[in-house]
Order: sequence, then C-alpha cells, then structure tokens
Amino acid sequence: MDNRALTRAFKLAAQLMELHDENPFKIRAIEGTANALDALSFPVSEVERSGLPDRTGLSKTAAAKVAELLDTGTFSELQRLLDVTPPGVVEMLDIKGIGPKKIRSLWRELGIESTEQLREAAESDQVSKLKGFGKKTQESILESLEFAGQSKGKLLYPQAEVLGEEIAALLRKALNTEKVAVAGEVRRRLETVETVSVVAAGTKPLKAHELLNTMDGLTADPCRSGPFAWRGTATSSGVRVEVLLTTPEEFVTELFLNSAAEEHLSEEVPGSTTLRQWARREKFQQEEALYEKAGLQFIVPELREGLGEIALAAEKKLPRLLEDGDLRGSVHNHSTYSDGNHSLREMATWLRDHNYEYLGICDHSQAAHYANGLGAERVRQQHQEIDKLNAELAPFRIFKGIESDILSDGSLDYPSDVLASFDFIVASVHSNLKMDERKATERLLRAIENPYTTMLGHPTGRLLLRRQGYPIDYKAVIDACAKNQVIIEINANPWRLDLDWRWVRYALDQGVMLSINPDAHHTDGYADMRYGVLMGRKGLLTKEMTFNTKSLDEAAAYFEKRKAGIKPPLEYKKSLFE
Repeated sequence: MDNRALTRAFKLAAQLMELHDENPFKIRAIEGTANALDALSFPVSEVERSGLPDRTGLSKTAAAKVAELLDTGTFSELQRLLDVTPPGVVEMLDIKGIGPKKIRSLWRELGIESTEQLREAAESDQVSKLKGFGKKTQESILESLEFAGQSKGKLLYPQAEVLGEEIAALLRKALNTEKVAVAGEVRRRLETVETVSVVAAGTKPLKAHELLNTMDGLTADPCRSGPFAWRGTATSSGVRVEVLLTTPEEFVTELFLNSAAEEHLSEEVPGSTTLRQWARREKFQQEEALYEKAGLQFIVPELREGLGEIALAAEKKLPRLLEDGDLRGSVHNHSTYSDGNHSLREMATWLRDHNYEYLGICDHSQAAHYANGLGAERVRQQHQEIDKLNAELAPFRIFKGIESDILSDGSLDYPSDVLASFDFIVASVHSNLKMDERKATERLLRAIENPYTTMLGHPTGRLLLRRQGYPIDYKAVIDACAKNQVIIEINANPWRLDLDWRWVRYALDQGVMLSINPDAHHTDGYADMRYGVLMGRKGLLTKEMTFNTKSLDEAAAYFEKRKAGIKPPLEYKKSLFE
C-alpha cells in the first residue's frame, strides 16, 4: 500500500466520521494523520512498524493505526464506520459539490442510500426542499450524477497502465514467455480507459484462463469469452478487461491489430491497401517491419488514431517526438507557501538531485483563499527566500513565478507592480466554473491579452472522470495565445491532462509553444510529467516546441526578454513593496 492509498484511507475515515456527526476533535486528528502521510517523501510501507512514530512524526496512536492499515488493509475506526454505513452512501461521498454533512441530510431525512435513489429524488424535486440545498444545489447534484454515470467503468490512464502491467506480468510467469504485452487503449496512451487489453502468446490457452479466473480483483464474463479470449471486469472499478491469446508466430500481428484505432487500420496506404490487410499478408517479427513493408515511417502506438499520421508517415514527415529525457526543468509547482506539501528547498533540491536545471515555483495568488494564496507581503518573503536559495544552490535556479487566478472579468489577480515582480506568470481559472462558452472564452482571451501572462494554465479546468471542464472556443483561445506569444501548458496531473491532446497539433500549427507542467504539490508530483509527455506525443509535440526542454540559460533569457517588452499601465505608480 503506497502513501497515496494510506492517505485516501484516512481521508475516507474522516469523511465517514463527519457523516456520522462524531467528535470534531477526533475528525481533525484523523485529517491531520492524512495530511502528515501526504507530506512524506519516502514510502511508509518500507518503514519498520516499531519505527513509524520516529520516522513519520506521527503520534504513537496514529502510527498504530497506520501499522494496522498496512498489515490488514484497514484499521478499526475505518472498518467500524464502513460496517454501519450503506455502501451506496459511501459511494455518494465521491459526488462533486456535496460534502458529508449534506449527504447525512439526504440519508437521514430522505432515506437515500444510493446514487440511483439520489437521482430519483433530485428529478422529483425532493432534494431542493431540504434545508441548506435549494434548486441550484439540486441541479448541481444532477449534473454530477450524469457525469459520474458517463465515467463509470473507466480508469485514468495511470491506473489502467498499472492494472494492465500486473496482468501481463502474471501471464509472462504462468505461460513462461516474454511475448505478452499491454495493448489497446492503454498502449495508445488514452487519458481515460474503458477496456484494459493484453495480448499473450503461448501454446496453453487453458492455463491462461485458469490464472485469470482465479486472479484476485478480476471477475470473469464467460458469455463474452472464448478459447482464445478471456473477458471480464476489474471488480473494484468495473473497467472491462480482455486478454487475447494467440500463437507465438502471430503475436506481433495481433499486438499491432489491437494497438490502433479502427480509423488507423482501415485507412488506405500506398498501394491501395490498408494496414489491416498488410498485417494479414505475412508474419512479422516486429511492428517496424510491417510499416516498412507498407512504405511508411514507423508510427508509434500513441499516434495510431487515424488523424493524419499515415499521410505524414507516407511522406516521411513524422517528427522526432518529445521524450521524458528532453525535459530540463519543471515549471508550475507549489510549495508550503500555499497548498503544497513540501518546502521551497525540498522542491528545489529534489529536482537538482535528479539532474534538472531549474524549478519554476507557482504558488497560488491572493484570491485563492482556499489554497492559502499569497498576499503581497508573503510574495516579498518568498522572493527573499528564493534569492538566498539561488545563491546556495547555484547553478540550479528557482524562477519566481505565481499561479495567478484569472478573475471573473478576465483580469489577473494582483496589481501590475506585484505582477512585475515575478519572472513569469501562469494564469489559471479556479473559480466561477459555470460560465457558458462565450463568457468563459472571453474571460480567457482577456487574460491571454494581459502582457504579464506568460503561460495559460489548465485551459478548461477539467478533472477527468470527476468534473467536466468549462466550455471554451479552443481555436479562439489558441489563436489568441499565438498572437500574444503565450505558452499553453499541458497540465500533466493525471486528473487534468489539460490542454487536451486533441488540440496540441492545432496549437503547434499556429506556432504556440507548449510546456509540460506537473502542477506538483509534492515531490512525488514531479513523476506526473511523464503523463504530460505522453499526451504531448499524441499531438505530435516535439522537443523544439516544448518550453521546459530549454536549458536554464535559454529559459532565463526567454523570461527576461518577455518582461522587457512589458509596459506597465500608468495607474499603478506606487509599489506595494515600498
């Protein structure tokens, strides 16, 4: 059980305690344990149980709960609460926009014990009549339930990747072969996955069926399975799982055919035939040989979507795509100055020790009260600390940035004199997410036109499988970024992956540079840059068009040149720093 799973368990316990109206001091203690676990930079599971209090800083009581959770998968308070709470009510805790107190009202006053009962009550206008709810809350609940229904049975890419690799590893061992690979949506690196597919070669398909039928966490679906295909679901998430069994000779062909969108397989290639037909003509030892035979450049799985990649491959115009090792810095990161878990020093030294050249710190601006946003005085304090750290950590450098809230009218948080004190500014929307497309787009356009905006953060504010993004006119926003030379981030947090990869190619065609930003609130968050790279690759992103592949000197020169071209408005004459 990793630190994130431990943290989730304690957060769930705190929610359940609030749901049951238990002692608020005990609730805060459980929340404190969750926060402490979230802030740790080492795997708690690897610590000797007796040494947990010293290594984690937790009290002996809290450490005992952690030890129990690690050893049994639960702890007494959590299990007690789960035993007295209907599973459907626990599920309701995941609904965006309503907390444990409101769920308690729905459960106790209306007898609602499932999301389906909640939907029926909202549709019949019973929810709005409860104290503290009203029409808007009821509408928000229905929207959240609709989105949750569309997301059911899906996994985020990282979760699907882990599941696929676990199944593949077990099959390699059971079948005694290396010819097992994750295929389908996971191999194409889709941001959300409905089916986890694995292709396995071997001469004993029954052995594979026996393994899968007895594997913890999988539920077989005999009606959809056959001698050479095992199908079922992952019990906890409901995501579909399929394992396709083939011979060693046909392995590459089957892997290829199950690692591309239908549009890719059915598009004609030179010679008036399709890639599917080429794959069936002979047995290939490598996918590269198949593309070569068809007269094409090799097309990596993440590009196999039928979106023009075959025409580029036929003309040998596919570029070298961005790779993890191309990244030389990380911008858009948070520290304990706002809502991050690690200090400036910790965030910087982690990057330095992992061979990065710079950190762009972007704590939240003053309007973000919920995230401990920085007022002008705290901005000044942070800049003083950055100066000291830069002198100590050189040649590594911390750039002074801020994630400035885009306010409802499109203006940036802070007056111009404060904005001018930063090396760069990531402008992001965090509030008033219910605007229609026209208003939401106009809001972004005004922010993009602000001369202090260096980069546009998570353009739609979406949270995959949790919340739809606000609607925007993508072309208008990207065109404005091109005109004003504003970088667009691909927010690499797996819940966001925003800018959507489907718009990366349009941005590149307009000459807009992208930046792979982890939005890290913890040193563990830097690992998310990998997912941003994968999404960029799906949109044909190259090293040359990625901002944070620049060297330290190049990034510094870029920021300095951009700042030098800004002419502050005359209305801000007195500095808040004087």
